[in-house]
Amino acid sequence: MLGIALLFIGAVLVVNGVGLTGRIEARENAVFNFLIGMLALFISLLGIIRSVDNAGYLSVAAGLLFAFTYLYLAVVQWKGMSGKGLGWYCLFVAINTLPMAWMAMAQDMRSTVMWLAWGLLWFLFFLALALQKNIRSLGIITVIIGVASCWIPGFLMLADRW
Repeated sequence: MLGIALLFIGAVLVVNGVGLTGRIEARENAVFNFLIGMLALFISLLGIIRSVDNAGYLSVAAGLLFAFTYLYLAVVQWKGMSGKGLGWYCLFVAINTLPMAWMAMAQDMRSTVMWLAWGLLWFLFFLALALQKNIRSLGIITVIIGVASCWIPGFLMLADRW
């Protein structure tokens, strides 16, 4: 299921990155963010049903960090809100990526790098949304992280090449 989630999260990061360059209207992006947020929520809920220990629940919690990011972003975009609250949520998520990266280090360095890349992106969104910092390259960074840390790994997982 992780491959499916990553493939579509990669897609939404690419679309959001393009949106940050002004090529896609925010309300149009809101629809895709809602769909991906619901997909991540559904996958996480399946994980809750299948989990039997704390490691499983931690994986579910990680998935919910993504799900709520995209659902929250969908509402912000649809309603034309400032996103300051979403920015502070992004800081919370960015902080959580640090222990996730540290724990992944013992198993798979690729996962560690992915968690650090996601943490960087969430931190940049904290700066952009909560603190209203102008990060000119945020759209390009979002696309690069989406492709490198989600789309390609997700596709490789699904193709059994990871």
